[in-house]
Amino acid sequence: MPSLPRPLTLPPDPAGRRALRRRRRSETATAWAFVSPAVLVILGLSVLPVIWSLLLSFQANDLVTPSRWVGLDNYRALSQDPNFSQAVRNTLLYTLMYVPLSIVIGLALALALNRRIHFVGLYRTLFFVPFVISATAQGVLFSFILDPDFGAANSVLHHLGISPQGFLTDSSQALFVLVAITLWSGTGLCTVIYLAALQDVDQSLIEAARLDGAGRRHLLRHVTLPTLTPVSVFLLLWQTIQSLQVFDLVYVTTKGGPLGSTTVIVYFIWEQAFKNFTAGYGAAAAYVLALALFAVGAVLRVARGRGRSLRTKAAA
Repeated sequence: MPSLPRPLTLPPDPAGRRALRRRRRSETATAWAFVSPAVLVILGLSVLPVIWSLLLSFQANDLVTPSRWVGLDNYRALSQDPNFSQAVRNTLLYTLMYVPLSIVIGLALALALNRRIHFVGLYRTLFFVPFVISATAQGVLFSFILDPDFGAANSVLHHLGISPQGFLTDSSQALFVLVAITLWSGTGLCTVIYLAALQDVDQSLIEAARLDGAGRRHLLRHVTLPTLTPVSVFLLLWQTIQSLQVFDLVYVTTKGGPLGSTTVIVYFIWEQAFKNFTAGYGAAAAYVLALALFAVGAVLRVARGRGRSLRTKAAA
């Protein structure tokens, strides 16, 4: 049997390879020239401060005199500090009230605004506008409205025959009032996101369920809510992170009072670092909060992954 002819191959071209390498190096250098300003900004404003604050949490530092290495003493002091324990309790209570209520109210409003009604665009805008207002402006506005002596809220209560309330000056009411203010502004985000998600619900599933005799309640439970699960998980994570980091509203309205009833973790960190000049102690509290945020994100990510695997097995 005759052998097949050997294929003809061209010898490698060293000049061509060198030109290709030069062109790739030139493209890489050009890319880094465009990217380097953003990289420097990220390193200067994010990475380096994070590393510096981590080192600071192991030091005794008053931002004036030279720091002194104390190891884990700041973290041990936090575990025994009643003010920090109160700040943690206030933050958890705020989060447990605000997050579920904002998601449930946002979903209810989205379902109501997803119908064909007159002026629906105006209603959607009105519900979203408070979210755009800054926390500082909200705090100033509600400080006037809820003023126990001259505020409009007590004036309305007086005309209704109800005794005046302390609102933000009453230690038993202040935290609940802050939750109500945040719900007024933060629910608009949940409403808009749920409205967008409702537009993507497969109408064929809804029509099929209606043909099978499903009522409005069954459609919501078995068709709409399962479709909105990824959005709900995202909002749960987002709202939890936002509530754990609340600061502006507290600073403008109550400054942690009265009697520490509205002192949350971020305000406690600010107070220790920039009011009491114990920067190392404040940095340690900040890293406790960072670990809590990381734990929340990890738990929700694991729960979302398990939910996906269960749905995949069910579909299979």
